[in-house]
Amino acid sequence: MRVLRVIDLSVPVDAGTVVYPGDPQPRFEVHSTIERDGFNLLDVHIGSQSGTHVDAPYHFEPDGLRLDELPVDRFVGPGVVVDATGLPPRGEIGWEHVAPVGDRLGPGTVVLLRTGWSEHYGTQAYFEHPFLGAEACERMLDLGVRTFCIDAINIDETPDDAHPGVGFPSHHLISRLGGVIGENFRFDDLPEGDFLVACTPIRLTGADGGPVRAVAIELAP
Repeated sequence: MRVLRVIDLSVPVDAGTVVYPGDPQPRFEVHSTIERDGFNLLDVHIGSQSGTHVDAPYHFEPDGLRLDELPVDRFVGPGVVVDATGLPPRGEIGWEHVAPVGDRLGPGTVVLLRTGWSEHYGTQAYFEHPFLGAEACERMLDLGVRTFCIDAINIDETPDDAHPGVGFPSHHLISRLGGVIGENFRFDDLPEGDFLVACTPIRLTGADGGPVRAVAIELAP
């Protein structure tokens, strides 16, 4: 097996990282310097959902698995792209978007919900993203999928004063089955052929989620 290319699917984490409304903003402070201490060291303050990250079931289910309890194979697998580009703001990703790749879905696959919404990163429009409909989510879960990633800040609709939303149905459906949700991914440069996805987080004990350096690994035929 030969690796052709490794593609970064992550957003940078710094003071300018877009966070879900109300979440803590990442903050870095210099703790040690080469000049003073002989080495550089940062004191890092971030939320568990900062930047490109994964949600553990515990994020939405009080008795759900926490980040360090999840099987590590939840974070690695063959990527399958669901093309949901062209949807309007707050458009629903339905089964009609999933059906063209439905025969490739099953246990171990990593579903990549590509909306194209990462182009709005850093603007208010980023919070008006398309979202995964509950019916399509449930049908993919029935096929055995347990890992879902999206190029938006939320796999469900992000509510605001004008759009109260209907809760977080896809979060709950996935979490109740021990699944993983990845958010704030970038899918601008995915391979055309088969590839692996790896989105392994730091093993934070008892956490609801954690930031990841997600990659797509293109393999030689």
